[in-house]
Parts: sequence; C-alpha cells; structure tokens
Amino acid sequence: MPDRVLVAYGTTNGSTARIAEAIAEVLRKEGLTAEALPAGSVTSVAPYDAVVAGGGLYAGRWHKDARRFVRRHRRELAERPLWLFSSGPLDPSASERDLPPVPGVQKVVERLDAREHVTFGGCLEEGAKGWVAGMILRSGKGGDFRDFAVIEEWAAGIGSALTGAAPGRS
Repeated sequence: MPDRVLVAYGTTNGSTARIAEAIAEVLRKEGLTAEALPAGSVTSVAPYDAVVAGGGLYAGRWHKDARRFVRRHRRELAERPLWLFSSGPLDPSASERDLPPVPGVQKVVERLDAREHVTFGGCLEEGAKGWVAGMILRSGKGGDFRDFAVIEEWAAGIGSALTGAAPGRS
C-alpha cells in the first residue's frame, strides 16, 4: 500500500498553498504520511509513493512552478499514482460544474497518465502581489471562491484510492 504522499503546489499569493495543505491534512487523517511542499523546492519525488500536484491558474496557464515541477520530474511521476488540481476561477463556476483542465494541464494529464484532474475556485484578496492582481481587485472581481468541503471530499477520495478504505476510515 502506498504510504508517503507528496502534495506539490505552485502559488503566487498563497491561495493554492492553502488548498495543498488542506489536501495533505485530509490524507494524513486517512492514515497516510503526507506533506505539502512548494513545487519549486522539491528536489526529488523518489521518497514518495504517490503525488498530488497543483497550481494556480494565471491567464489560462498553470503556475510556472507547477509546470516546471511536472516537467523536471516527469519520469518519476509517470511511475507513481498522480492526481492534479488547478485553482483559479474567481467566480462560482468551479463549484457549479466540472471544469476541464486548461490545455497545458490536459497535456500533463495525458502524458503522465494522471488518475484525475479537478479545478477548484481561486482566491484573490487585498494585498495580492502583481500588477494584474491589482487590476482584478480594482475591478471588483476578487474574492475567495475556494470550497474546502469539495476540496476535502476530493482528497478523501485520493486517500481511499491509496489505502483501499472507504473515505474517512483509516
């Protein structure tokens, strides 16, 4: 049974990091050893039996650290169970329907035979870094659209797939 799970993420303002931490927390409750790490800090995936990788969406692309992570570790990722997530829509669309991965992430899903991809709502609040973020906030389109109940349910499904137990039963 896979035991060690890496949750690697690319984020600019911390919203995707919080999603990754929530996923790792649920996986630990499912009886797995899980840690959430910034994708740019991961030097090897060898110690892990499974990987969850995610990135914030910026102008229709995954965060650069998430893109670099899957490119740098593609061989090892192709050899272990892999799940992918994106965060980003600054509206309720991610909660209302299943959003397909953006084209670059779809290629990763196919090339690395990822088990699943999901898009979660994003979060952009006052104090966010970047000129574009400032423009979005000034136009009144910021806010927190993450649904942690949905995120936790998805993570429990990963835990169940890895442990063979029903979600929430470690």
